[in-house]
Amino acid sequence: MNWSGVQMAERPLLVTLYLLLARVCTPVYHLLHLSRLRGGKDDPTRRGERFGKASVARPQGKLIWVHAASVGETNSILPLIESLVARGLPVLLTTVTRTSAEIAEKRLPDGALHQYACFDHPSYWKRFLDHWRPALSIMVESEIWPACFEALKMAGCPICLVNGRMSDRSFRNWSKLGKNAHHVFGSINLALAQSPADAERLAKLGCKHVEQPGNLKFDAVPARADRSAVEALRQAIAERPIWLAALTHPGEDEIAVQAHAALLKANPDLLLILVPRHPARFDTVERLVEEAGFKSQCRSRDHLPDASAQVFIGDTLGEMSIYYDVSKVVFLAGSFALVGGHNPVEAASFDCAIVTGPKVANARTIYRTLWDEEVTLRLDDPQELHAMIGGLLDDPERCERYAQRAKQFIETERGALDRSLALLAPYLSSEK
Repeated sequence: MNWSGVQMAERPLLVTLYLLLARVCTPVYHLLHLSRLRGGKDDPTRRGERFGKASVARPQGKLIWVHAASVGETNSILPLIESLVARGLPVLLTTVTRTSAEIAEKRLPDGALHQYACFDHPSYWKRFLDHWRPALSIMVESEIWPACFEALKMAGCPICLVNGRMSDRSFRNWSKLGKNAHHVFGSINLALAQSPADAERLAKLGCKHVEQPGNLKFDAVPARADRSAVEALRQAIAERPIWLAALTHPGEDEIAVQAHAALLKANPDLLLILVPRHPARFDTVERLVEEAGFKSQCRSRDHLPDASAQVFIGDTLGEMSIYYDVSKVVFLAGSFALVGGHNPVEAASFDCAIVTGPKVANARTIYRTLWDEEVTLRLDDPQELHAMIGGLLDDPERCERYAQRAKQFIETERGALDRSLALLAPYLSSEK
């Protein structure tokens, strides 16, 4: 690879400064990594991967590199990875979070490997690419990293953006960078957008070839729930009414707990299943529930909710399907916190009536349709969560109507996987 002056001279000023600053800030990346280790966000046994050092050997043949940030992106791209492996193409999946690494370990097919992605630093990417030598790089959703893209261009590796999305806010921010944004987005050989709005924004930012095959999240097959675990939980719950607060973030646990306190006044037998989004917060959430005066039990201790439990905390990884399977009414969190919302497709696939808040920028296109078509329920005031949940619990027929609408909507939106693979075909068949 050529990392010297000719390419540097062709870059616009801010991109050049970004790459220089990354080199200057090398010690900062190490401090950031130490901070993430202390917070449980990085794996201490695989720390070299965050700096571009591979921990496994490269497989033989033409390697496809797929990069997804976290859980939602990982789940959405798994069917595409399975299709690539079925064609005899080895795949390397990189992700950022430990939770997504857990999912990769459980669900990646034979023929696919997982590594943690490195920080966006020129030297780390050089080390990474020198080892893996991918024939094609596939970035998922909104993974736009200037140092990574520069390294890929110098390596002669095509860049495809799959299931691409661009929120209003991100589009405004990138637009302010002018030719710098066009330089970065112009590095993308093919951009496959989730929606017409995403396609338009990506084209305006400099992507030269943009297509809109649809949203891969509709084609993602939810992880199978462990049937024995589901049945054990069902038997423990017995005839009790339940509701699920799924994938909560700071501030949303309090919203769920307050709503549950109000609901218990009318229905003392009601059980809340509370599932925090991040493992590092499991203990914090347990303390919060206890301080609120509720009797709680935790999944991680092999507990099942007994008759005295008012809150059952789902503090394990990779088991959302179990909680969705036993629930009919779901508050899908990440929608009152400023995290962009969570993918509603998995919950809808399990015949759940879904309630969300309004802050869902990461999946706004999906949610806008769901709300407009009255497929899911939107709540703007978190103080009213108890009333909306209570209304669904008190009206099983209405709850079932919402669950069936959601499932039918998911079925009608499938097909993006086949369309995406057809558009990727020229890059998959080319020799390197």
